[in-house]
Amino acid sequence: MLYSGVMLHFAYGSNMSRTLMGRRCPTAAALGIARLAGWRFIIMGGGYASVVPSPGSDVHGVLWRLKPRDLAALNAYESLDSGLYLRCMLTVMQIGRGAQALIYLARDRSKGRAKPGYQDIVVAAAREWDLPQTYVRALERWAPSGHSGAGPAETGELA
Repeated sequence: MLYSGVMLHFAYGSNMSRTLMGRRCPTAAALGIARLAGWRFIIMGGGYASVVPSPGSDVHGVLWRLKPRDLAALNAYESLDSGLYLRCMLTVMQIGRGAQALIYLARDRSKGRAKPGYQDIVVAAAREWDLPQTYVRALERWAPSGHSGAGPAETGELA
């Protein structure tokens, strides 16, 4: 939601990275880790992260406070104009409280493999934020050098 020029954004992929967000969105403020219940992490056919509905699953990530300039930068980065991602407002949990946050969802929901180096960024950010170890290990399996197949979602490892 946009309040007084401020919006919350739940990042679950490369936007979890403090370094990358600092470059893209210099006035964004990290509010800490949060959880999106009832969804799971995937790598879409285009090679980047998305989330899909999955009862009983959780996606862990970072909640950011964005100013209008940050929001414009993220919209461009997420290729809204080309249709790579869509914007959605969903409820995320942080410290036992729910908050409406902007989430970028891939238009293409087919499963794929991470582009080279992409999943390394996601995993490094997850470690930096000290996300649950089982979740980080499941994220690692989405890397191209990980196990065979389309990713851990097929085995329920991110549930």
